[in-house]
Amino acid sequence: MQPGRDEFEAQRLTRRGLLGAGAVAGAGLLLNACGGSGGASSTSSQGTSVTINALLQKQAGYSEDDIRGMTAAFQAANPKIKVKPTLVAYEALHDKIVAAAPAGTFDVVLIDVIWPAEFGSKHLLADITGRVNGLGVDQILPGALATANYNKRFYGVPWILDSKYLYYNDAMLKRAGIPASQLGTWDGVLAAAQKLKSKGIVKYPLIGSWSQAEAVVCDYAQLLGAYGGSFLDASGKPAFNRGGGVQALEFMRNGLKQGLYNPASTTALEEDVRKTFSQGDAAIALNWTYMDAMANDPKQSKVAGHVKVARTPKGPSGNGPGCNGSEALAISAGSQHQDAAWEYVKFLTGQRIQNRFSKSSLPIWKSSYDDPAVVKALPDVVPVAKEQLGDMILRPEVTNYNAASQQLQVEIQKALLGKKSSQQALDDAAKAFSSS
Repeated sequence: MQPGRDEFEAQRLTRRGLLGAGAVAGAGLLLNACGGSGGASSTSSQGTSVTINALLQKQAGYSEDDIRGMTAAFQAANPKIKVKPTLVAYEALHDKIVAAAPAGTFDVVLIDVIWPAEFGSKHLLADITGRVNGLGVDQILPGALATANYNKRFYGVPWILDSKYLYYNDAMLKRAGIPASQLGTWDGVLAAAQKLKSKGIVKYPLIGSWSQAEAVVCDYAQLLGAYGGSFLDASGKPAFNRGGGVQALEFMRNGLKQGLYNPASTTALEEDVRKTFSQGDAAIALNWTYMDAMANDPKQSKVAGHVKVARTPKGPSGNGPGCNGSEALAISAGSQHQDAAWEYVKFLTGQRIQNRFSKSSLPIWKSSYDDPAVVKALPDVVPVAKEQLGDMILRPEVTNYNAASQQLQVEIQKALLGKKSSQQALDDAAKAFSSS
């Protein structure tokens, strides 16, 4: 999941409320639009009514109104299946899934991209590889498929698809005489930042979400990939403390030392980045999809109309992956209604439903990005997302991810603050992954 979503959800719900409300009122229209993406389960065909419980997230991608609209449409198409959604904050989601697993309290659960290794290895989720393969995986973006894959098995279907993009203020670039094409590489980004600073256009051209939180791991992941590094080697052992991993952290340290990155980066989350950029106090930044609409909204941004989106810059390796910030719908291993649960998962992740709600979260389906309605929903993002979402880097797939990530955050922070060298910090962080 993209960290920091809860901080801006209230604003985003306002933006999307009309869409969601319309979806609830127009459930009948959705049925016509989505025929074939759901369909009756074996439970329905046998005439037996069941109730399934779904554990979802309050602030991820789709709003509560969106989810109500989708669920109403599903129940109308599957009258023998009743769905009871429970929505919780992201911070409570992981532990609630774990606590409820033994009793099989929830049939469908929303999982973050960083959890399949833990949940799959502990058998908390049903292995639905056969069901997922039946959807036509060749029609789904490869980056999306990785969201719920562990040890070549599928433990869910990607539902909320996101990655970090490069945002830039085109007015500032024009004043400095910098072509947007220069931002295609990280070297070009640094050169642009230096020129923006030297011309006095903005004091700190760049800002990162480098607080001691999951946010800094996401930014580091993109740079790691750009510098040709990887979190783990082929045997599953830490590899980020050598080669490209060290170079990526040095890039971050040097940007701070040179005054190109705002010193507030070390305490900033994604919402802080969005606010700083929207105030005109930064020219270039990484952030999730949501920033596009908010930074271009004149009611909450001083730079509306000058915010442009590009895919993640490439590094010396020639790669420029985005960070996979996606989430998937999974079926609890303890569910007593797995067939009915699958019908709900299949319906919500179906292409027609996803296309209908694409303003809230972009679809997982390749051909959706050529659909005029989807392009119209997010015209600035879709052309870039069409490329970026097929090229994403995963954070390390380890069974103790939460604990290991926390240690990595601590060590990156020490390096950024000059308390340790990049090499020493990453060597120390790697120890947390040794037992994974």
